[in-house]
Amino acid sequence: MSVAEPDYKDTLNLPTTEFPMKANLAQREPAILQKWLDGGLYSKILKQRDPSKSFLLNDGPPYANGDIHIGHALNKILKDIVVKSKALSGYFAPFIPGWDCHGLPIELQVEKKIGKAGVKVDAKTFRQHCREYATAQIDIQRKSFKRLGILADWDNPYITMDFAFEAEIIRSLGIIVKNGHLVRGDRPVHWCVHCGSALAEAEVEYMDKTSDAIDVEFNVVDIRKISDIFNVPSAVATSIVIWTTTPWTLPANQAVAVNAKLEYSLIEYNARCMIVASQLVASFMTRLGAEAADYKVLGSCIGQKLELLMLQHPFYERQVAVILGEHVTLDAGTGCVHIAPAHGTEDYIAGKHYNLPIDNPVDANGCFVSQTPLFGGQYVFKANAPIIETLKASGHLLSAVKLTHSYPHCWRHKEPLIFRATPQWFISMEAKGLRTAALKAIKDVKWIPQWGEARITGMIAGRPDWCISRQRTWGTPLALLIHKETAALHPKTADIIETVANLVEKKGVQAWFDVALNDLIPEYEADQYQKVTDMLDVWFDSGVVHACVADKRPEMHSPVDLYLEGSDQHRGWFQSSLLSSVAMKQHAPYKQVLTHGFTVDADGKKMSKSLGNVVAPEKVIQSLGADVLRLWVAATDYRGELRVSDEILKRTSDAYRRIRNTARFLLANLDGFNPQTDMVAPEQMLQLDRWIVEQAQKLQILVLDSYENYDFLIIYQQVHNFCSDELGSFYLDVIKDRQYTCKADGIPRRSAQTALFHIAEALVRWIAPILSFTADEIWQYLPGERSESVFLSEWYTAFPRFSKPTQMDDRYWRTVLQARTEVNKVLEVARNSGVLGSGLEAELTLYCDADLFKVMSQLQNELRFVLITSQAQIAPLSAAGASAVKTGMPGLQVIVTKSTHEKCQRCWHRTADVNQNPNYPHICNRCVDNLSAIGEHRVYA
Repeated sequence: MSVAEPDYKDTLNLPTTEFPMKANLAQREPAILQKWLDGGLYSKILKQRDPSKSFLLNDGPPYANGDIHIGHALNKILKDIVVKSKALSGYFAPFIPGWDCHGLPIELQVEKKIGKAGVKVDAKTFRQHCREYATAQIDIQRKSFKRLGILADWDNPYITMDFAFEAEIIRSLGIIVKNGHLVRGDRPVHWCVHCGSALAEAEVEYMDKTSDAIDVEFNVVDIRKISDIFNVPSAVATSIVIWTTTPWTLPANQAVAVNAKLEYSLIEYNARCMIVASQLVASFMTRLGAEAADYKVLGSCIGQKLELLMLQHPFYERQVAVILGEHVTLDAGTGCVHIAPAHGTEDYIAGKHYNLPIDNPVDANGCFVSQTPLFGGQYVFKANAPIIETLKASGHLLSAVKLTHSYPHCWRHKEPLIFRATPQWFISMEAKGLRTAALKAIKDVKWIPQWGEARITGMIAGRPDWCISRQRTWGTPLALLIHKETAALHPKTADIIETVANLVEKKGVQAWFDVALNDLIPEYEADQYQKVTDMLDVWFDSGVVHACVADKRPEMHSPVDLYLEGSDQHRGWFQSSLLSSVAMKQHAPYKQVLTHGFTVDADGKKMSKSLGNVVAPEKVIQSLGADVLRLWVAATDYRGELRVSDEILKRTSDAYRRIRNTARFLLANLDGFNPQTDMVAPEQMLQLDRWIVEQAQKLQILVLDSYENYDFLIIYQQVHNFCSDELGSFYLDVIKDRQYTCKADGIPRRSAQTALFHIAEALVRWIAPILSFTADEIWQYLPGERSESVFLSEWYTAFPRFSKPTQMDDRYWRTVLQARTEVNKVLEVARNSGVLGSGLEAELTLYCDADLFKVMSQLQNELRFVLITSQAQIAPLSAAGASAVKTGMPGLQVIVTKSTHEKCQRCWHRTADVNQNPNYPHICNRCVDNLSAIGEHRVYA
């Protein structure tokens, strides 16, 4: 009767865990999210933190219109990473999300459904529909943001159309009025004829436009003055030539500007004389088709001498003067610029200096008013052709060509804008020194990246006054009363604003339109004043978040620590927030400003539905999970353009699996480990375990520093490399034998488990701000008592303290690792050639130079465990024969032979002592010790 062979499998400490290998994030994340929401995790995090140690981030409000796109996801994930990392650092870090709800985009959506306000429905009904539409959009976006794993006060966001918020917007306006920054004037502003409204600087984008570029003569009225100015004997009919790409602005012309310091030439051509800048004569004459022999320069003068020379308008019975303007350059044209103060900021400034009339013949629809001679009723861009024909017929057109150039467009309609002077309300950059104060405040802010400071400084230094009035129906009203004749503000404007704000706080913005004048001012004044009917610029609404949220919410204060938005917000929210805060409180609303770039496809192209390259967050979440999208954000240098595509996300998913599988290995090998009873004292830990814990401690210092500096790419790279290299390719590989075969509760195994426990405790926190769902899932499987969520903890600080230094430091183990890598290459060749089946069939001899010999010999008989071979010995390099394989490591040669010893059925090592103990057939004495005695002794690995 045969005796059954013993099965030693059950004697091994095989890893086991219920933590799933397959992530199934799309299915698993919603349950984790629901647990967070049902358990009030966000509130619990705040309650655990001391409000006196706070980190405050103001959320820039997305517009409540349409599904979120990949840019929304990027922005909110970055903010969430910051807030969660700060909470793990022990900060009280509330995150109050917000939405921008007023303005044109919502009006346009509502118009599609119920028609224009004042046409098909009354304004009050229209506003209510706008409010209902925005509410529905907020709910859609909020659900999407939650699904991204963003922890925030979702039940109490700030919403710019909430009555209380609208009231605070009006109060903010009141403070700015009180501080003297608000002015009214007929000034040229960017005007969109499709919006029927003035636009803010941030609502303007520059795109190519093909225009008519023309050279036009303005005849000199008194040609006798030309002789004196240019010191020529006599002069024939003379003109100053202007060049423009906006012929439609010529009806509003009031002057021609030259630069006082430039030189101008008097040119004789075709029996008449023309004046242009000397440096532009050649290019100008080329446009006329003339060669050098066709014209003659009669004389020259500086622009200063041309000042106040009178000219005849080319098609109106109007004389205009030559004026001086520093904005006139030699970039193109003739060095002479026609001035229409109603149609350009620089024209307006120059016109104010010379008291020129601000004649705006263009109505809100972009058409010349009916009284405009020759062109009344015509749409301005269509009027270019008739104007050119008129110039041609009068003999004043010298050249006309088509020119493609950069031109301001409406960011919504993508249509060209016009500059148009209309009565508007402005926050003045100069009246009370706002520009100077804002430039000073910029220097008190930390700009990340640093170039942000120069960018916003340049924008503030050169920007015009901030036009805050809009001709819209849906928005926060400019709650002002002005005198019907003088347009002066009521002397008790501050009191009126507070009264209106109190009404709005109870009934919303409709209260402004409903309230009677005699409820705001004495009845005897009611006939003298009228309400301003304009709405506030929506950039003002969002710009005063510092006053409406940071100054009002009990968990917040101003200035906050951080604003974090896309780099386009230097001309948008960063700027409107800065100007309003400085105008109200004399300081910036933020201490730091961090910007990210825009998302593009794999080829660097802008995403658009027409190109079919849009990556929708919802689809990514449904297929790969939110954590993969979050990892993509961290794994990309967000300060530049962020490339995203299905292929890029697939690679990100592969990286995610590496991190997840590493965590699973840690958890599986911590099976049965109780940190309260099984932790090995630092002085008892094996050298390799000590080294890997020290590596984790060093990495944590880098990780925490990178979170502090918002360098999330470094965190991703270093944590991924740690999982892949130090852990995956070395440490976890080496300790498998010790984990599986050593005595379950012996020092060698418990030492490794102690190291794994410390690493797991640290790793789960490192990844938590980025891989939030996965980290919280890992947290539930870690041994030991702990809080319900990783987000209720702080960075791991319970690393063991090693009192005695060791010679087996990082430099030592890096050398061993390098040698091991080279040995593995030799083993791989042996396997591929059929000499070996696995590394445990190998017996190695390492021939080392003196330095390497000293290093490798310290491992003694545990070298084979590091190299994962059945036997490994060291010999001097001088003893290496011709059969030794040279490696890529100087001073190391290797000989591999196949072991002739029997294979241990338990540990699979091949040694001479296998099958020596009759009570434990077919296993080695090391395994016998681990089964029957106190277990083997290990020191190094």
